[in-house]
Amino acid sequence: MAISTLIDQTIAGITTLDEISMDSARSRQDTLTKPLGSLGRLEALSVQLAGIFANPTPEIRRKCVMIAAGDHGVVAEGVSAYPQEVTPQMVLNFLSGGAAINVLARHVSSEIVVIDAGVAADLEPHPRLTSEKIGKGTNNFAVGPAMTNQQAIQCLEVGIKAATGEIGLGTDLIACGEMGIGNTTSSSAITAVITGSDPNITTGRGTGLEDEGLSNKIEVIRRAIKLNNADPSDGLDVLTKLGGFEIGVLSGIMLGAAANHKPVLVDGFISGAAALIAWRLSPLAVNYFISAHRSVEPGHSVGLEAMGISPILSMDMRLGEGTGAALAMPIVEAAAKCLSQMATFAQAGVSERNEGDDEVSN
Repeated sequence: MAISTLIDQTIAGITTLDEISMDSARSRQDTLTKPLGSLGRLEALSVQLAGIFANPTPEIRRKCVMIAAGDHGVVAEGVSAYPQEVTPQMVLNFLSGGAAINVLARHVSSEIVVIDAGVAADLEPHPRLTSEKIGKGTNNFAVGPAMTNQQAIQCLEVGIKAATGEIGLGTDLIACGEMGIGNTTSSSAITAVITGSDPNITTGRGTGLEDEGLSNKIEVIRRAIKLNNADPSDGLDVLTKLGGFEIGVLSGIMLGAAANHKPVLVDGFISGAAALIAWRLSPLAVNYFISAHRSVEPGHSVGLEAMGISPILSMDMRLGEGTGAALAMPIVEAAAKCLSQMATFAQAGVSERNEGDDEVSN
């Protein structure tokens, strides 16, 4: 199905991982000075990186957390414990360097890009703010589609261009983050539709709803899913009817990174919902995703299982912003460095395992 020239070309550019590089990486792992498989998931991650970069010894030289912000009309249904004004306030906090993601990005030496995808308020120009306002918040999807088809396409194109531009600056690893009051409601609906799960399973407390608020949130999502009747096999249709502007931009960032053969660290629940949309648009894109952590939000695990990917960390986090993805960045770097910088048995003059002996740890 043709969507737009940019999106179609981007999806066409997403290929399977490079098997030759992956085979070379596996072979090298087996010659490094350690018992076979003793670095666990670091080894599998290094092989995935080799396939993504089409390089048996990949390097990560520049990192960036890309944060998209947008508001959601569904907050009118009382689905959030916080008012919509928090979205622009937190964007300003990102720009001034005071949010958790700023602290963690500095800690891991990552750049930050902040994109206004659809904040309901007018934001003053700022040198660190990229203004791509698709609309002043989405429509209330409890009474109709969240956005128009053209707005959904615009979201994806903004994200693709943003990722491509950042990669053009030399970025090798992109982490996705977001801000938007009401976006766990959108993510719960997206996850329920794409995975075929009941909203009772995909919906959590978000910013801290009590039991009554959670029950209302689930009921709103049920009503929205029935009303909008989104096609679970069509990522664009799901985005149009149940998505958020920031979620669509993140989906575009993921597609853009994959088309440019760069890994994407998928943060928590909202980034996971964006990944589901990108996955529906391009099933091959999932090969470029690295799940950073498992969110406390119950729908996150449902989405990850559907895509067949496992998180690196489980830290009981549910903040968003890209915080879990930033924490996972050094682990991804470590996987690449162990593959490329460790000595082989021959180089180090270390005796290899005797043939036929049972493997033991040192």
